[in-house]
Amino acid sequence: MLAPRRLKHRKQFKPKLEGISYRGNALSFGDFGLRSEQTGKISSRQIEAARRAITHYIKRGGRVWIRIFPDRPITRKPPETRMGGGKGDFYEFVTPVKVGRIIFEMSGVSEDIARQALRLAAYKLPLKSSFMKKGEL
Repeated sequence: MLAPRRLKHRKQFKPKLEGISYRGNALSFGDFGLRSEQTGKISSRQIEAARRAITHYIKRGGRVWIRIFPDRPITRKPPETRMGGGKGDFYEFVTPVKVGRIIFEMSGVSEDIARQALRLAAYKLPLKSSFMKKGEL
């Protein structure tokens, strides 16, 4: 799973989840992509599950790029714990995703195979996303 090698601070504030993405909103590497239609947090486990769904469907043909990286630590307090006592322990790494952000890119496969593979990947993610081709806005 994806995780940063080291962090400056072990615990961070929650990520901002509003607005649209001004960076990372165009296809840069591949011919097809999966673009987010909602804001939300995507964990490293969800990214890995979506990546495995893509590579399984295309049978290791073509090329896949992951355009997001989970670098924000999320903390969580244990169940049945009273309020207070400081911030909880580390739980997982997430990446905040805004509307319009490209999550995955693909090339080297036909459009119908890419559309189906990215549709399977979209099922693994917690937010709505859409298929896009190079040249579309």
